[in-house]
Amino acid sequence: MTAVLDVTATISEPEPTAEVRPASWGARAGALALDILPALGVIATCVVLALTAPFDGWVRWLFTALAAVVFVLTVVNRLVLPAVKGWTLGRALFGIAVRRDDGGTVGIGRLTVREVAHLLDTLSLFVGWLWPLWDRRRRTFADMVAGTRVVRVPRPRRDMRRVVAGVLIATMVASGAVVGLGYALIFREQRALDSAREQVAEQGPRIVEQMLSYHVDTLVDDFARAQTLTTDGYRPQLIDQQQAVQGAGPVNNEYWAVNSAVLTDPPVTVNRVSMLLAMQGQRGTNAEDMKLITATVQVDFEKAADGQWKVANLTVLKRPMMNAGGG
Repeated sequence: MTAVLDVTATISEPEPTAEVRPASWGARAGALALDILPALGVIATCVVLALTAPFDGWVRWLFTALAAVVFVLTVVNRLVLPAVKGWTLGRALFGIAVRRDDGGTVGIGRLTVREVAHLLDTLSLFVGWLWPLWDRRRRTFADMVAGTRVVRVPRPRRDMRRVVAGVLIATMVASGAVVGLGYALIFREQRALDSAREQVAEQGPRIVEQMLSYHVDTLVDDFARAQTLTTDGYRPQLIDQQQAVQGAGPVNNEYWAVNSAVLTDPPVTVNRVSMLLAMQGQRGTNAEDMKLITATVQVDFEKAADGQWKVANLTVLKRPMMNAGGG
């Protein structure tokens, strides 16, 4: 009987000894990095893209939802898996686990307290994270608050290297997909909007000048040129105005833009941009009857099928004012 007891004691003795061995700081850091950093990268990318997207658009909500899904998966890994399986993915790979001070398993409640208490480790200028390096029981401040410690345990029978590698590959694929989606839904469109804004800012004033300017000697050609600068929808209105000028007896009319600005309301789109222009010019054929003119107009430009910007509408905000240019 004594021999049996001695053999039993000899067999059972190593297990509790191995169970209470504290985990090394390197193993804890590696496990934490595997559990947090990949997910944090995806979440950070989604948050940046959500903040970049239009405030009231569906794209913002899409990236917000993706970030929320990854956050929930991280919570499951950090809180649910340890309570159910005894480890997170990172801890399983390194062969460590969180236990109560008395060696018992931890529940979701205690794990939640421990995760929140990690704020102390961070707010103490990261001293709490380094505390296991000189603490006899290798505890962080969070472990002290939650009454836990991290110990070495046998690795799961399943090959965790393959599991973790699969998770990391899936995370990288997800990150690439999020970045690609962000480029397709946000940055490519933003570049197109910036390009449209720059094109109209450069070309818009010249288009309006050519459309409103004409000379008596080249009236027919000038009017024909002006019509090519308008959309099919606005062209009939311009033709009516040109016919009224011809019926009243045309005189030379020259305009040039002295100031202009692309408007944000209505919003800029890739095919439609609005601009405010301050115009000055002169009207008259002879120096004796020459008059200086000023006007303020809002012009809506649309991009035609050939890629050229054309006038879709012109609204006079301030009627032309004429002053005598000569005595």
